Amino acid sequence: MICPPTVPTCRRPGPNPGSVHRDQFDFRCLERRFCRARFMEGQPQGPPNPGAMENGTEPDGEERPPVFQETTITEGAARIVFPSANEVFYNPVQEFNRDLTCAVITEFARIQLAAKGIQIKVPGEKDVQKVVVDLSEPNEDKAELKEGANLALEHQPRTATVGEICEEGLRVLEGLAASGLRSIRFAREVPGLRSVVANDASARAVDLMRRNVQLNEVAHLVQPSQADARMLMYQHQKASERFDVIDLDPYGSPASFLDAAVQAVSEGGLLCVTCTDMAVLAGNSGETCYSKYGAMALKSRACHEMALRTVLHSLDLRANCYQRFVVPLLSISADFYVRVFVRVFTGQAKVKASASKQALVFQCVGCGAFHLQRLGKASAASGGRLKFSAARGPPVAPECEHCGQRHQLGGPMWAEPLHDLEFVGRVLEAVSANPGRFHTAERIRGVLSVITEELPDVPLYYTLDQLSSTIHCNTPSLLQLRSALLHAGFRVSLSHACKNAVKTDAPSSALWDIMRCWEKECPVKRERLSESSPAFRILSVEPRLQANFTIRDDANPSSRQRGLKRFQANPEANWGPRPRARPGGKAAGESVEERRRLLQNKRKEPVEDPAERAAWLKTFPCKRFKEGSCQQGDQCCYSHRPLSPQATAGATPTDCPEAPRQSPVEPGAAAYPGIE
Repeated sequence: MICPPTVPTCRRPGPNPGSVHRDQFDFRCLERRFCRARFMEGQPQGPPNPGAMENGTEPDGEERPPVFQETTITEGAARIVFPSANEVFYNPVQEFNRDLTCAVITEFARIQLAAKGIQIKVPGEKDVQKVVVDLSEPNEDKAELKEGANLALEHQPRTATVGEICEEGLRVLEGLAASGLRSIRFAREVPGLRSVVANDASARAVDLMRRNVQLNEVAHLVQPSQADARMLMYQHQKASERFDVIDLDPYGSPASFLDAAVQAVSEGGLLCVTCTDMAVLAGNSGETCYSKYGAMALKSRACHEMALRTVLHSLDLRANCYQRFVVPLLSISADFYVRVFVRVFTGQAKVKASASKQALVFQCVGCGAFHLQRLGKASAASGGRLKFSAARGPPVAPECEHCGQRHQLGGPMWAEPLHDLEFVGRVLEAVSANPGRFHTAERIRGVLSVITEELPDVPLYYTLDQLSSTIHCNTPSLLQLRSALLHAGFRVSLSHACKNAVKTDAPSSALWDIMRCWEKECPVKRERLSESSPAFRILSVEPRLQANFTIRDDANPSSRQRGLKRFQANPEANWGPRPRARPGGKAAGESVEERRRLLQNKRKEPVEDPAERAAWLKTFPCKRFKEGSCQQGDQCCYSHRPLSPQATAGATPTDCPEAPRQSPVEPGAAAYPGIE
């Protein structure tokens, strides 16, 4: 791609990630200018013809691809324009996230405005305030009914409709708005809003937001803003300037924004947070999880629910620093991310109870049995007061009572309910009554239905494959295991976070007794088991509980009987997180897919045969050759083949050997604006 002869202002990040400092040079900027000047040698230097440039051709009539290509998409009631190249982040997979957020904020606005005597009006919902007059009645009766109707209209509450400014409505902040799609959808789909601030640190993103706001005719509600999201929230700490709703959906971890967010949300306000760094939250890097969220994550079959509880713990911990605490309304684990909706309140007495809401997790590395240890203890005292003290523990011995293996220690994590079931029921009822409002309404109904069936007071869960693989036996059906637990007098439910989850209040000893009884019906060859294995030690003990696997009617949950869409399969290949927005906007095309294919299994154990190993290494490109520093020539074990035309088509002159490569940006940091 031929770059324009003009050189943009060089910028580099300042001391705060996400902030941009203008008029500051570094050596990379000088090198890029030098490379650009070398590239432009021999090119015509006259002013370009605006008409020719607009049509994508050079002044001499030779056609070339346009510098900026754009795509128009429609989602919900919004229509946005965004670059086809990856300059501004947009992920269509997150439509479920945005639909659910609109539904949650709508019900939150309904609750908040009802206290002020304002009724919201959602398009597609049935109007319950209508007064029906029967035309078949006599004239006298019709006159009386008409008077009654007029009287009823006078006493009707004030209404707030979509797209109109409600003076007593909600003030909404989207801290990392990118294209502005979410903010525009709020303005066009959620009633009862006073204003929506769509903020982003990227100048390119803010320019795009302004265009999309004008395109959707919501300039009276949506206010584009270019600022560091944290500084913007820190500037709204005063009670009179706080936001009623704050939505944070960063690329990666939101950890750096949480401290400012819990201070900038109003009393009882709604905080919506998305985390896409699931590799960290799911236990792949426990020390990184501690540095970001203040908790050690464990590799566990219940890692997705543990991720939700880790995020809630982090939010509550940060709020406690300012005598505030969180109350979860809805916590979702979906696809490749987790999403939490919490209300933030202030109260010194309630903050004292926060320690008793957190717990450590002791998890056996052999059989996976887990035990929770609360950090604090709240007990009743005289006068109806609560007395807080340190908890007693640990709840386990040094070795697991079932398999003799050691325990891992994880947490702290949130140990209270993840959802407000009354609020979830309101959202579910509203979505079910108006299915045409959202494109993903069917999935929202399925996920929320499973949530309403979850046991609210039982943290974490086991899985069918985990239990059966531990003792190397056949896997019982979901209904058989659920029926056995119900026959034994325990409660059991599914979990929206995992398809094969078994969430139960049964102790681990009862659960393993049921699996021992199941193994007697599907015997395992004991001679193949090592005496030190968890399977051998668990099966060497006779069960004290006799399990009954007869199928019960109440073992099949209602959401499963109705065939709701509870766990969506991936609809297409390479479906999931998208690459971060980059200055210059290199899109992920065929060359990127080819590179991914080549680099698959690169770190696998190498082939032992030297000839096969040499041929295998030749399939990978040499990084030093690409940088121009490889001195091996044909003796190099990696490939020195030049890049394909597709791979070099999007390269700019800044990609010359003299220009050092920029280090990858950490998740959550903003892309540098202005370098195109």
